[in-house]
Amino acid sequence: MELSVWLGFFAASWAISLSPGAGAIAAMSSGLNHGFKRGYFTTLGLILGILTQIVLVGAGLGALIAASEQAFTLVKWAGVAYLVYLGVQQWRAPGKPLVAQSSEGKPVTRRQLVMRGWGINAVNPKGTVFLLAVVPQFLDLNQHLAPQYGVIAATLSFTDAVVMAGYTALASRVLSALRAESHLKAMNRVFGSLFVAAGALLATIKRS
Repeated sequence: MELSVWLGFFAASWAISLSPGAGAIAAMSSGLNHGFKRGYFTTLGLILGILTQIVLVGAGLGALIAASEQAFTLVKWAGVAYLVYLGVQQWRAPGKPLVAQSSEGKPVTRRQLVMRGWGINAVNPKGTVFLLAVVPQFLDLNQHLAPQYGVIAATLSFTDAVVMAGYTALASRVLSALRAESHLKAMNRVFGSLFVAAGALLATIKRS
């Protein structure tokens, strides 16, 4: 990939990562409930989800999802159901950090946080369609595609890692400032509502 082309994609990657969405909600939710060090594992899952989407697009499966009404609908409603499920879980979460004390119950594992983040980005047809619309603009079809997809994957992973670190850190700072159970419970309900709202927005996406 030529440097000028990569710089254009690098700029686009920041816009993609900074745009509000389910990933940002998940990062902030994890920062609020688990602190930065543990909560950042959700971002690792989000990045794995992005890589999964890139593999799907590169393999041509993304085009199938975008072209097939049934495939698109199946993936879309799976994503909607997952986001609503996360919203309900967040709404019902206790008004305290989930990993505050080991004696308060079994904490959420790092693997669970990674899988949660992966599920949010991997089961998202909006992301697939977006990549199908944006990525081809930066590909040179006369060159080998695999290395170009590798550069794209690395670039998106880097920008998402930095941006989601900021979202997670911001929420974890809020966590240290909010100590009353009522405050934390209110924040959990805000994030729960945002997850459900993200699911509702995903439900409105139509195959173009």
